[in-house]
Amino acid sequence: MAASMDIQMDQLPSDPLLHILSFLSFRDLINCSFVSRRLNDLSKHNPLWKSLCSKHWLLTEKERLQSGESWFSLFKQYYKDLGRYIQYYPVLKKAWEQLKSFLQQRCPRMIASLKEGATEVELNDIEAQIGCRLPEDYRCSYRIHNGQKLVIPGLMGSMSLSNHYRSEVLLDVETAAGGFQQRKGMRRCLPLTFCFHTGLSQYMALEPAEGRRMFESFYPCPDQTSQDPSSVDMFITGSCFLEWFTTYVHNVVSGEFPIIRDQIFRYVHDKSCVATTGDITVSVSTCFLPELSSAHPPHFFFTYRIRIEMSSSALPEAACQLDSRYWKITTSDGNVEEVQGPGVVGEFPVMTPGKVHEYASCTTFSTPSEYMEGHYTFHRLANKEEVFQVAIPRFHMVCPPFRQVVPSVRHAPQPEVFKNISYIACLRHLRTCSESYKVYKNMS
Repeated sequence: MAASMDIQMDQLPSDPLLHILSFLSFRDLINCSFVSRRLNDLSKHNPLWKSLCSKHWLLTEKERLQSGESWFSLFKQYYKDLGRYIQYYPVLKKAWEQLKSFLQQRCPRMIASLKEGATEVELNDIEAQIGCRLPEDYRCSYRIHNGQKLVIPGLMGSMSLSNHYRSEVLLDVETAAGGFQQRKGMRRCLPLTFCFHTGLSQYMALEPAEGRRMFESFYPCPDQTSQDPSSVDMFITGSCFLEWFTTYVHNVVSGEFPIIRDQIFRYVHDKSCVATTGDITVSVSTCFLPELSSAHPPHFFFTYRIRIEMSSSALPEAACQLDSRYWKITTSDGNVEEVQGPGVVGEFPVMTPGKVHEYASCTTFSTPSEYMEGHYTFHRLANKEEVFQVAIPRFHMVCPPFRQVVPSVRHAPQPEVFKNISYIACLRHLRTCSESYKVYKNMS
């Protein structure tokens, strides 16, 4: 019977067999190569592996020609090196390539701060050093790029408001290991980011301990109402590294986060937060600041950025000046507050055809979500008696999910958020202080 089937297989034309094989996974294709000599030959057909190399390793014809290898050989080489990450590699590689392509045109110096990928040996050494296994998606990303140099601006976003400045660096794995936490309230937590100016870090929980879920990322939030000075709550920023990183990249490359002075600002713009009155359009974006917020007591700090634009097609006599603002603020518990005052952040901008005026302000709430809406009052420059209102669209401010640790396990970070940073990392930080200060002054 086996001999009969071999004869029948040999009699079949190649094209339909190759078409069938094109639907198989790389594992099934390898298995088929052991069935018969005919399938063994067909399963190595170059176009089959070209498709698989593109799907799993995002390889191009140019890269294959440079390697001088067949698609089948190239797939084997990549699988030998990165096969354990095949579930994550195409997603993370694509995210990194999209991010670099986007930043190359807008923030080229940020690209220069990226480090080459770590090796398997280096990642294994880090695991031995901290006594914890690193998640596979984290390892995969760090095989592509080992974070960035300790410079400003940080890859993971900036924020500037009055005299407050924040810029988060994506830590390389060696520096992150230096900040690995073993103290009460932050046990088994690895820092992902670090900000020189605020000491702020996002962490990833490597084990389910002290109320945290394994591999979720978060900002630690000291409980200011607890008698235990080491109590900590947390603002959750992701359920795993893959979600955390790819969501951030999507927000950057889609334009959700604006680029201001060669830095990524973490303002979120809801496309519905736009209102046009006559020739003037007002749009709003918002940002939650975890470093100025707390869950105990409830104190949630937000900044919002408003863009006022007069249409370039407006007539010259439409020129006007902003006189005052009015806000109606509604919190999630139903309380309503009305605020009005002259100008915006001490300014009375004049709007002419095509002009754009932007400003940032801030507010705090005792509830985790709220919304604001209102209007500006303008007068025409040509006729001061002509006064009119311009609508400010309703915009919502919602803090990230936060988790309050039960009293029996409440512990928290000491004032030095990055207490265990390595000595070498500290020296590298000192070399960047002068540049950081210059950037800070320019952003203030």
